[in-house]
Amino acid sequence: MKFGIYFAFWEKEWKVEYEKYIKKVADLGFDILEISCAPLPNLSDADLFRLRDMAKDHGIILTAGYGPTAEQNLSSSDPKVVAKAKAFFTDLLKQLEKMEIRSIGGGLNSYWPVDFSVPFDKKRDWEIGVKNVRDVAHVANECGIDYCLECLNRFEGYLLNTAAEGVAFCEEVGLPNVKLLLDTFHMNIEEDSFSGAISTAGKYLRRLHTGEANRKVPGKGRIPWFEIGNALHAIGFDGDVVMEPFVMEGGTVGSEIKVWRDLSDHADEAQLDRDAKDALAFSRYVLGRE
Repeated sequence: MKFGIYFAFWEKEWKVEYEKYIKKVADLGFDILEISCAPLPNLSDADLFRLRDMAKDHGIILTAGYGPTAEQNLSSSDPKVVAKAKAFFTDLLKQLEKMEIRSIGGGLNSYWPVDFSVPFDKKRDWEIGVKNVRDVAHVANECGIDYCLECLNRFEGYLLNTAAEGVAFCEEVGLPNVKLLLDTFHMNIEEDSFSGAISTAGKYLRRLHTGEANRKVPGKGRIPWFEIGNALHAIGFDGDVVMEPFVMEGGTVGSEIKVWRDLSDHADEAQLDRDAKDALAFSRYVLGRE
């Protein structure tokens, strides 16, 4: 297993300069820095290559995460939206290829967060999504990228809420680079058991996002980490474990993640660094058996 962290643990906005965090996570002992795709359309090829080379120089693997907007929804019943979504993902995947990023994860079959005030038809949208994800995943495959679909809780998405639904969707798409991203925060809401969900995901599980039920770093809550570690070893998981805590209110990140109070105990950056490093050691022990 490789262990990483999502940059937004330290940030209140999705669009940031990642150079700082490449060095930071390397110094803290992580293998992976997960970045948001949000700023990438505004970056030049030279910018992408600089980030790629800096990550290599620091021994850091870059992975990508993204929550598509409603205008980037591959499951939309509006052909114009789908056409824009396909064009967006085609361009994005080519950017990730230039950065030598080998996996992207998120609610990539739909959009995030879903606006439930708008009527939807799950069966219809599922069928549309399977076809369009297949088309985009062919592009991802040409770029050497795994396309990881995240199973989201019922308040943020409606198509894939559980590992069982995720597996069914992947099987219908039928391409080897279409994988699953499970997240302990969402699993805590939707799944009957953590071990059962991981067992169900099996060979499709490519990335695991970790965080407590309250969105703090692993080890500061009540998620059953030893059960999760046992389940990962039972399926022979050798993918990415990326912690995705959100602890600061304010900004676009705090608003969209719904962090309405400070969860960091008013930590400064140095304390956040210590929390991340401690959570990494905890994760390596309970999940990686290191």
